[in-house]
Amino acid sequence: MSRVVVTGGSGKLGRAVVEELAAHGYDVVNVDVVPPPPGQPASFTRVDLTDLGQVVEALTGIDDRYQGVDAVVHLAAIPAPGLRPSGATFANNVVSTHHVFLAARQAGIRNVVWASSETVLGLPFDVPPPYVPVDEEYTVRPESTYSLGKAVEEEMARHFARWDPTAKYVGLRFSNVMVEADYAEFASFQADPRSRIWNLWGYIDARDGAVATRLALESDLTGFEAFVVASPDTVMERSSAELVAEYFPDVTVRRPLVGNETLLGIEKARRLLGWDPQRTWR
Repeated sequence: MSRVVVTGGSGKLGRAVVEELAAHGYDVVNVDVVPPPPGQPASFTRVDLTDLGQVVEALTGIDDRYQGVDAVVHLAAIPAPGLRPSGATFANNVVSTHHVFLAARQAGIRNVVWASSETVLGLPFDVPPPYVPVDEEYTVRPESTYSLGKAVEEEMARHFARWDPTAKYVGLRFSNVMVEADYAEFASFQADPRSRIWNLWGYIDARDGAVATRLALESDLTGFEAFVVASPDTVMERSSAELVAEYFPDVTVRRPLVGNETLLGIEKARRLLGWDPQRTWR
Protein backbone atom coordinates (compact mmCIF):
# COMPACT_ATOMS: atom_id res chain seq x y z
CA MET A 1 0.00 0.00 0.00
CA SER A 2 1.46 3.37 -1.03
CA ARG A 3 1.17 6.36 1.28
CA VAL A 4 -0.04 9.55 -0.41
CA VAL A 5 -0.23 12.95 1.24
CA VAL A 6 -3.14 14.99 -0.11
CA THR A 7 -2.94 18.68 0.72
CA GLY A 8 -6.34 20.32 0.82
CA GLY A 9 -8.02 16.96 1.34
CA SER A 10 -10.90 18.64 3.17
CA GLY A 11 -11.86 20.75 0.14
CA LYS A 12 -14.43 20.19 -2.58
CA LEU A 13 -12.09 18.33 -4.93
CA GLY A 14 -9.87 17.06 -2.14
CA ARG A 15 -12.69 15.08 -0.53
CA ALA A 16 -13.32 13.26 -3.79
CA VAL A 17 -9.61 12.59 -4.29
CA VAL A 18 -9.23 11.15 -0.80
CA GLU A 19 -12.23 8.87 -1.38
CA GLU A 20 -10.90 7.74 -4.77
CA LEU A 21 -7.41 6.95 -3.49
CA ALA A 22 -8.64 5.17 -0.39
CA ALA A 23 -11.03 3.08 -2.49
CA HIS A 24 -8.04 1.93 -4.55
CA GLY A 25 -6.00 0.84 -1.56
CA TYR A 26 -3.84 3.86 -0.86
CA ASP A 27 -2.92 4.94 2.67
CA VAL A 28 -4.07 8.57 2.52
CA VAL A 29 -2.93 11.43 4.74
CA ASN A 30 -4.96 14.62 4.53
CA VAL A 31 -3.06 17.78 5.46
CA ASP A 32 -5.17 20.92 5.55
CA VAL A 33 -6.05 23.87 7.76
CA VAL A 34 -9.71 22.82 7.66
CA PRO A 35 -10.90 19.65 9.45
CA PRO A 36 -12.12 16.82 7.22
CA PRO A 37 -15.73 15.67 6.95
CA PRO A 38 -16.77 12.97 9.44
CA GLY A 39 -15.72 9.48 8.43
CA GLN A 40 -13.15 10.50 5.82
CA PRO A 41 -10.94 7.46 5.05
CA ALA A 42 -7.67 9.27 5.79
CA SER A 43 -5.62 10.40 8.73
CA PHE A 44 -5.59 14.17 9.25
CA THR A 45 -3.00 16.66 10.43
CA ARG A 46 -3.41 20.43 10.42
CA VAL A 47 -0.52 21.91 8.42
CA ASP A 48 0.30 25.48 7.37
CA LEU A 49 1.82 25.01 3.93
CA THR A 50 3.38 28.49 3.95
CA ASP A 51 5.73 27.21 6.69
CA LEU A 52 8.45 25.14 5.01
CA GLY A 53 9.33 23.28 8.20
CA GLN A 54 5.78 22.02 8.60
CA VAL A 55 5.68 20.90 4.97
CA VAL A 56 8.98 19.03 5.25
CA GLU A 57 7.67 17.20 8.29
CA ALA A 58 4.36 16.44 6.58
CA LEU A 59 6.18 14.84 3.63
CA THR A 60 8.60 12.80 5.71
CA GLY A 61 6.76 11.72 8.85
CA ILE A 62 4.84 13.14 11.80
CA ASP A 63 5.62 11.70 15.23
CA ASP A 64 3.99 8.29 15.58
CA ARG A 65 1.34 8.98 12.93
CA TYR A 66 3.39 7.82 9.95
CA GLN A 67 6.92 7.66 8.57
CA GLY A 68 7.73 7.86 4.88
CA VAL A 69 5.63 9.16 2.00
CA ASP A 70 5.51 7.75 -1.54
CA ALA A 71 3.66 10.51 -3.39
CA VAL A 72 1.98 13.86 -2.90
CA VAL A 73 -1.19 15.36 -4.35
CA HIS A 74 -1.15 19.11 -3.78
CA LEU A 75 -4.63 20.63 -3.99
CA ALA A 76 -4.58 23.17 -1.15
CA ALA A 77 -4.89 26.78 -2.25
CA ILE A 78 -7.02 29.88 -2.18
CA PRO A 79 -9.17 28.47 -4.99
CA ALA A 80 -10.15 31.47 -7.10
CA PRO A 81 -9.35 35.14 -7.75
CA GLY A 82 -11.09 37.71 -5.60
CA LEU A 83 -11.56 35.62 -2.47
CA ARG A 84 -8.55 37.36 -0.92
CA PRO A 85 -6.56 40.40 -2.06
CA SER A 86 -4.30 39.54 -4.97
CA GLY A 87 -1.06 39.80 -3.02
CA ALA A 88 -2.36 37.49 -0.33
CA THR A 89 -3.54 34.98 -2.93
CA PHE A 90 -0.16 34.96 -4.68
CA ALA A 91 1.79 34.76 -1.43
CA ASN A 92 -0.25 31.84 -0.14
CA ASN A 93 -0.57 29.79 -3.31
CA VAL A 94 2.84 30.16 -4.91
CA VAL A 95 4.78 29.88 -1.65
CA SER A 96 2.79 26.81 -0.61
CA THR A 97 3.42 25.10 -3.93
CA HIS A 98 7.13 25.93 -3.80
CA HIS A 99 7.32 24.43 -0.32
CA VAL A 100 5.52 21.26 -1.43
CA PHE A 101 7.84 20.84 -4.42
CA LEU A 102 10.97 21.54 -2.36
CA ALA A 103 9.94 19.33 0.55
CA ALA A 104 9.10 16.50 -1.85
CA ARG A 105 12.54 16.83 -3.44
CA GLN A 106 14.24 16.80 -0.04
CA ALA A 107 12.20 13.77 1.00
CA GLY A 108 13.04 11.86 -2.18
CA ILE A 109 9.41 11.89 -3.38
CA ARG A 110 9.44 11.72 -7.16
CA ASN A 111 5.71 11.47 -7.75
CA VAL A 112 4.04 14.88 -7.50
CA VAL A 113 0.59 15.76 -8.85
CA TRP A 114 -0.90 19.16 -8.19
CA ALA A 115 -3.82 21.36 -9.08
CA SER A 116 -2.94 23.86 -11.74
CA SER A 117 -5.97 25.59 -13.28
CA GLU A 118 -7.97 26.15 -16.43
CA THR A 119 -7.42 29.86 -15.79
CA VAL A 120 -3.94 29.67 -17.35
CA LEU A 121 -5.67 29.12 -20.72
CA GLY A 122 -6.75 32.78 -20.75
CA LEU A 123 -9.88 32.90 -18.58
CA PRO A 124 -12.18 34.80 -18.54
CA PHE A 125 -11.57 34.95 -22.32
CA ASP A 126 -12.25 38.68 -22.61
CA VAL A 127 -9.49 38.22 -25.18
CA PRO A 128 -10.74 35.30 -27.29
CA PRO A 129 -8.69 32.11 -27.28
CA PRO A 130 -6.43 31.40 -30.27
CA TYR A 131 -8.62 28.45 -31.27
CA VAL A 132 -11.13 25.94 -29.92
CA PRO A 133 -11.15 23.47 -28.38
CA VAL A 134 -8.45 25.07 -26.24
CA ASP A 135 -5.67 22.74 -25.13
CA GLU A 136 -2.14 22.53 -23.75
CA GLU A 137 -0.38 23.47 -26.99
CA TYR A 138 -0.33 27.25 -26.66
CA THR A 139 1.65 29.34 -24.18
CA VAL A 140 -0.18 30.08 -20.94
CA ARG A 141 -2.09 33.36 -20.81
CA PRO A 142 -2.78 34.32 -17.18
CA GLU A 143 -5.26 37.20 -16.82
CA SER A 144 -5.40 37.53 -13.02
CA THR A 145 -2.99 37.29 -10.12
CA TYR A 146 -4.52 33.94 -9.19
CA SER A 147 -3.86 32.64 -12.70
CA LEU A 148 -0.40 34.20 -12.76
CA GLY A 149 0.38 32.19 -9.64
CA LYS A 150 -0.66 28.98 -11.37
CA ALA A 151 1.54 29.86 -14.36
CA VAL A 152 4.46 30.46 -12.00
CA GLU A 153 3.81 27.09 -10.37
CA GLU A 154 3.95 25.36 -13.75
CA GLU A 155 7.25 27.10 -14.52
CA MET A 156 8.61 26.02 -11.13
CA ALA A 157 7.60 22.45 -11.90
CA ARG A 158 9.56 22.53 -15.16
CA HIS A 159 12.72 23.36 -13.25
CA PHE A 160 12.17 20.93 -10.39
CA ALA A 161 11.72 18.26 -13.06
CA ARG A 162 14.90 19.41 -14.80
CA TRP A 163 16.83 19.09 -11.55
CA ASP A 164 15.71 15.45 -11.22
CA PRO A 165 14.91 13.84 -14.59
CA THR A 166 13.58 10.74 -12.81
CA ALA A 167 10.83 12.73 -11.07
CA LYS A 168 7.29 13.44 -12.25
CA TYR A 169 5.45 16.73 -11.81
CA VAL A 170 1.95 16.64 -13.28
CA GLY A 171 -0.13 19.81 -13.27
CA LEU A 172 -3.85 19.17 -13.71
CA ARG A 173 -5.63 22.20 -15.14
CA PHE A 174 -8.96 21.50 -13.49
CA SER A 175 -12.08 23.18 -14.80
CA ASN A 176 -14.75 24.54 -12.44
CA VAL A 177 -15.25 21.71 -9.93
CA MET A 178 -18.82 20.54 -9.39
CA VAL A 179 -20.41 17.97 -7.11
CA GLU A 180 -23.75 16.34 -7.73
CA ALA A 181 -25.68 18.88 -5.66
CA ASP A 182 -24.42 21.69 -7.90
CA TYR A 183 -26.21 20.35 -10.96
CA ALA A 184 -29.58 21.70 -9.83
CA GLU A 185 -28.28 25.17 -10.69
CA PHE A 186 -27.45 24.33 -14.31
CA ALA A 187 -30.98 25.03 -15.53
CA SER A 188 -30.46 28.69 -14.60
CA PHE A 189 -27.52 29.00 -17.00
CA GLN A 190 -29.57 28.30 -20.11
CA ALA A 191 -31.29 31.67 -20.56
CA ASP A 192 -28.02 33.61 -20.59
CA PRO A 193 -25.02 31.76 -22.05
CA ARG A 194 -22.83 34.75 -21.17
CA SER A 195 -23.18 33.81 -17.52
CA ARG A 196 -20.83 30.89 -18.19
CA ILE A 197 -18.81 32.16 -21.14
CA TRP A 198 -15.85 32.90 -18.88
CA ASN A 199 -14.56 29.32 -19.08
CA LEU A 200 -16.13 28.29 -22.41
CA TRP A 201 -19.05 26.74 -20.54
CA GLY A 202 -16.84 24.10 -18.94
CA TYR A 203 -16.86 22.19 -15.64
CA ILE A 204 -15.49 19.01 -14.09
CA ASP A 205 -17.34 16.55 -11.89
CA ALA A 206 -15.23 16.15 -8.74
CA ARG A 207 -15.38 12.36 -9.01
CA ASP A 208 -13.93 12.37 -12.53
CA GLY A 209 -11.35 14.91 -11.39
CA ALA A 210 -10.38 12.47 -8.65
CA VAL A 211 -9.97 9.65 -11.18
CA ALA A 212 -7.70 11.88 -13.30
CA THR A 213 -5.63 12.57 -10.20
CA ARG A 214 -5.22 8.88 -9.41
CA LEU A 215 -4.30 8.05 -12.99
CA ALA A 216 -1.72 10.83 -13.00
CA LEU A 217 -0.18 9.35 -9.84
CA GLU A 218 -0.14 5.89 -11.38
CA SER A 219 1.24 6.98 -14.76
CA ASP A 220 4.81 6.19 -15.74
CA LEU A 221 5.44 9.71 -17.02
CA THR A 222 8.56 11.63 -16.02
CA GLY A 223 9.33 15.32 -16.20
CA PHE A 224 6.73 18.06 -16.24
CA GLU A 225 3.36 17.58 -17.92
CA ALA A 226 0.18 19.67 -17.87
CA PHE A 227 -3.28 18.36 -18.64
CA VAL A 228 -6.64 20.06 -19.11
CA VAL A 229 -9.18 18.20 -16.96
CA ALA A 230 -12.83 18.90 -17.83
CA SER A 231 -16.07 17.01 -18.20
CA PRO A 232 -16.79 15.74 -21.73
CA ASP A 233 -19.66 18.19 -22.26
CA THR A 234 -20.52 21.83 -21.54
CA VAL A 235 -22.95 23.20 -18.99
CA MET A 236 -25.30 24.26 -21.81
CA GLU A 237 -28.16 22.64 -23.68
CA ARG A 238 -27.29 24.50 -26.88
CA SER A 239 -24.72 22.84 -29.12
CA SER A 240 -21.09 23.82 -28.80
CA ALA A 241 -20.92 24.75 -32.47
CA GLU A 242 -23.82 27.22 -32.01
CA LEU A 243 -22.20 28.78 -28.97
CA VAL A 244 -18.88 29.30 -30.71
CA ALA A 245 -20.53 30.72 -33.84
CA GLU A 246 -22.48 33.27 -31.80
CA TYR A 247 -19.99 34.30 -29.14
CA PHE A 248 -16.59 33.63 -30.76
CA PRO A 249 -17.30 34.05 -34.50
CA ASP A 250 -13.69 34.95 -35.36
CA VAL A 251 -12.04 32.11 -33.45
CA THR A 252 -10.63 29.20 -35.44
CA VAL A 253 -12.48 25.93 -34.89
CA ARG A 254 -9.84 23.25 -35.33
CA ARG A 255 -12.20 20.37 -35.99
CA PRO A 256 -15.95 19.75 -36.25
CA LEU A 257 -17.70 20.08 -32.90
CA VAL A 258 -20.11 17.30 -32.00
CA GLY A 259 -23.22 18.03 -29.95
CA ASN A 260 -22.49 19.53 -26.53
CA GLU A 261 -18.86 18.43 -26.39
CA THR A 262 -16.49 20.38 -24.17
CA LEU A 263 -14.52 23.26 -25.63
CA LEU A 264 -11.75 22.53 -23.10
CA GLY A 265 -9.70 19.98 -25.00
CA ILE A 266 -9.14 16.81 -22.95
CA GLU A 267 -7.60 14.61 -25.62
CA LYS A 268 -4.12 14.75 -24.09
CA ALA A 269 -5.39 13.42 -20.75
CA ARG A 270 -7.28 10.70 -22.57
CA ARG A 271 -4.21 9.74 -24.59
CA LEU A 272 -1.46 9.88 -21.96
CA LEU A 273 -3.36 9.09 -18.76
CA GLY A 274 -6.02 6.77 -20.13
CA TRP A 275 -8.62 9.02 -18.52
CA ASP A 276 -12.21 8.75 -19.72
CA PRO A 277 -14.59 11.03 -17.79
CA GLN A 278 -17.94 9.34 -17.21
CA ARG A 279 -20.10 11.74 -15.20
CA THR A 280 -22.02 14.68 -16.61
CA TRP A 281 -24.83 16.87 -15.36
CA ARG A 282 -27.12 15.46 -18.04
